[in-house]
Amino acid sequence: MLLIALLLPLVLQDYLTVFATRVIILALFALSFDLVWGYAGIMSFGQALFFGAAGYGVALMARDLDITSIFLILPAGTLIGLIAALLLGGFLLLGRYPSSVIFVSLGTLTGSYAADRLARGWYYLGGQNGIPSIPSLSLGSTDISEGPVYYYLALGILAVVYLLCRFLVRSQFGLALAGLRENEQRIAFFGYKAQHLKAIVFAIGGAIAGLAGSLYAFHEGFVWPNILGVVFSTQVVLYVLFGGSGTLIGAIIGTVIIEGVSFWLSDNYRDVWPIILGVLLLLVIMFRPLGLISFVLGERERVGRFGKAPKETRNAAP
Repeated sequence: MLLIALLLPLVLQDYLTVFATRVIILALFALSFDLVWGYAGIMSFGQALFFGAAGYGVALMARDLDITSIFLILPAGTLIGLIAALLLGGFLLLGRYPSSVIFVSLGTLTGSYAADRLARGWYYLGGQNGIPSIPSLSLGSTDISEGPVYYYLALGILAVVYLLCRFLVRSQFGLALAGLRENEQRIAFFGYKAQHLKAIVFAIGGAIAGLAGSLYAFHEGFVWPNILGVVFSTQVVLYVLFGGSGTLIGAIIGTVIIEGVSFWLSDNYRDVWPIILGVLLLLVIMFRPLGLISFVLGERERVGRFGKAPKETRNAAP
């Protein structure tokens, strides 16, 4: 997949390269949700809140402070997503009593909806129109505009974040997260502070979503209330469901396929393409509940292998 992605700009037309860049950024966003839900079992129906908050934050930095340096924008967007997730996660997850899945789901959903309504009614944020005409990212005196350069920037960031996430979920912390998803009470019985683990991974997911939101804002050139709202939050859930939760790569595959099929259907079946896409999603969820990745990966991959191999395995003849 990485090899194909590296070669794509060499064969795609310019407008398709721009579209592919958008897909890569959305795949980074999907990665943040898969980390939270696929591994920790936290159904965050408000993941777009962190994505959109970072997008608005860096857009305001560019508009009001004339800051466009990549070395300031991307860390700032990541930090905004992290802080927003810490605040919301602290309220929902770190109470005196363990939070139920429904409580967290509705809490994140409410947060996303409230942020959407706030952005639509706040004149400073542009109201319904959002913040248009965001300048290009800059690297020194060079502007990073949409096209192959931005594509490879987004692809490089996605690859690095994917590897970091994979290292995280294959660590002892990742094993605790897998146990947390499967049986939270048993993990608590082992002595782990389950709510603290949830808050940590929730904050990490928010930081990744913030990084994706800052990239998205400068790539699109404007931000608007929809990127904070419930529809966008539901969209990322579909990406992960379609590709396969708890595998990281499944989130990327789901994003690429859904966005690619949507692009093709909207171009060829303009009147009925949402219906066709909805039926396809429904069929996959009904007959492959573990997502498309289940065609090549088994259930075991959702947890992985931890620690050293058994002695007899290590000494076995090749």
